[in-house]
Amino acid sequence: MKLDCAIIGGGPAGLNAALVLGRSRRMVIVFDTNKPRNAVARESHGFITRDGIEPRELRRLAHQDIANYPSVTIKPDKVTEIKPKAGIFEVTTSNGVKYQARTVILAAGLKESLPDIAGLPQFYGKSVFSCPYCDGWELRDQPLMVLSEGSNLFHLAKIVYNWSKDVLVCTNGAHTLNTQQIAMLGQRGIQVAPFKIKALLGENGKLERILFENDIEVKRTGGFITPSWDQAAAFGEELGCAMTPSGGFVTDDYGRTNVRGVYAAGDTSIIVPAQLIVAAGEGSKAAIGANTDLTNADFGGYEVYSADSGFNGR
Repeated sequence: MKLDCAIIGGGPAGLNAALVLGRSRRMVIVFDTNKPRNAVARESHGFITRDGIEPRELRRLAHQDIANYPSVTIKPDKVTEIKPKAGIFEVTTSNGVKYQARTVILAAGLKESLPDIAGLPQFYGKSVFSCPYCDGWELRDQPLMVLSEGSNLFHLAKIVYNWSKDVLVCTNGAHTLNTQQIAMLGQRGIQVAPFKIKALLGENGKLERILFENDIEVKRTGGFITPSWDQAAAFGEELGCAMTPSGGFVTDDYGRTNVRGVYAAGDTSIIVPAQLIVAAGEGSKAAIGANTDLTNADFGGYEVYSADSGFNGR
């Protein structure tokens, strides 16, 4: 069976793309290993009508919506290879089954690595988070830490200050702030701890204290960190999709990559902001791009469009 589209990833981007393509009467398979990056999250926020929903419940509702469209199938299979072949894409899964698809939407998202700090994993997703827009409200007015070993630390500290005026900025020994930035933070009463962190301490997922390597302890009840992110799947790179400096895939306004017939959506493309509602919207745009190109190909014999020259990529 030749598919109109193979969607790699069953998160909000992939599922919303499937919904739009299903409503467009396209033959689609969504490949989903059910290992979402937000698995540690107990609630998802910032999605209108679904604020505070459990991620598992959001997925259940999405699958329920998609079930209304018989041309869409959700397969709990892992894709191991995507190979261009005679104008189509041959998609192979871990059990050796091969599918043929006219287009591919990459929506597998990202995999993240936390800073190497003792105790951090037990608090991540419970009292320590990566996105203040997703979880800042729940931590408002609490004594918070902001931790990053990257160049975004200054920006993150300023953003978190919107939710709490009691902020401790932790560099974990990295030299990520200059003298001017430290002074600007100090003018707002934001302290900077330049020391390496020995451990985060607390119980039942609730952060209580930061223990630094000089044995100083500081009380904190929550905070925000910056993990490092990599593509969850290497298919885009293997297919030759151009990448942005931040590690996402360059796309035009409808998810088209520079490779003909390949689209990218959600965290796979934009990296940040990593919000469900943004990813879902990205999936919708990629689906519209794919359907438009498929329609043009069907009508005029044009090949599926690619954004490989002169397009407004990001």
